[in-house]
Amino acid sequence: MAEKVSTIEVRQRIGDLLNRVALRHDEFVIERKGKPLAALVPVERLEQMRRFARRHATEVFERRKDSSVSEDEALEIALEAQRAARKRPRKARRKVK
Repeated sequence: MAEKVSTIEVRQRIGDLLNRVALRHDEFVIERKGKPLAALVPVERLEQMRRFARRHATEVFERRKDSSVSEDEALEIALEAQRAARKRPRKARRKVK
């Protein structure tokens, strides 16, 4: 399970956190005000997630269209879906008085 760290902790301990990720394969969820913001994971884990997403997208498209989609095309489609999800409007923030 990934350890939770605040953005302030990350700023103060970035060298230590990077060493733990690189050498011990630890994973961290970076939070701001108690809400998950980002993750710090080993590069191998990131590549594994990308391969899985590519493979999954390829399988989905092959089932739906009965045609083969290359891994590169599947990756591009997955990345486009990711970009589209990021562009969704965010909830308006409430003003703190």
